[in-house]
Amino acid sequence: MLIAVIAACEIGFWVLLAAGMVTRYLLRQPKAGLVLLAGVPLVDVVMLVASVLDIHRGGEPSFKHSLAAIFIGVSVGFGHQTLKWADGWAAHYMGGGPRPVKPPKKGPERARRERAGWFRHLLAYAVGVGIMIGLGLLSGRGYDAALGPAWTWTIVLVIDAVVSFSYSFEGAEPEAREKQSV
Repeated sequence: MLIAVIAACEIGFWVLLAAGMVTRYLLRQPKAGLVLLAGVPLVDVVMLVASVLDIHRGGEPSFKHSLAAIFIGVSVGFGHQTLKWADGWAAHYMGGGPRPVKPPKKGPERARRERAGWFRHLLAYAVGVGIMIGLGLLSGRGYDAALGPAWTWTIVLVIDAVVSFSYSFEGAEPEAREKQSV
């Protein structure tokens, strides 16, 4: 049952996002579109409530609870950015707005963008793992089973940190050489 709720919530997220954009830009009803977009975070509340109810009714913490926690964490960490991205492209394609600016491929702005992405990932991780621990404690059976995917996520987070922060050093050497030769 919880897996079905998680799937429905994920589908609901994208349906509400698309409906909000279509309503804002194609139907030219920005307030109604905003109401639909305001419903996007409620999908996560439904998923969290379903997870808590499943545990409260005697469900043992398992991968499905961890999956819900991961989805909620990612939504908290990246949801605003996803909405902003979708709004920019919807405004361009449906509303005649300017084409969104492509992110830089090099330089300090790219490095800043990559670091910001990693910090969003860290927030998603903290929220997701926090929910996993909370669900495990709520069950009274411990949180080991719910934390199973957290170890893999930790490795992914560390790799993401190395890659994201490596952009901070990109091109630093040539600039240092230029300053020395002047």
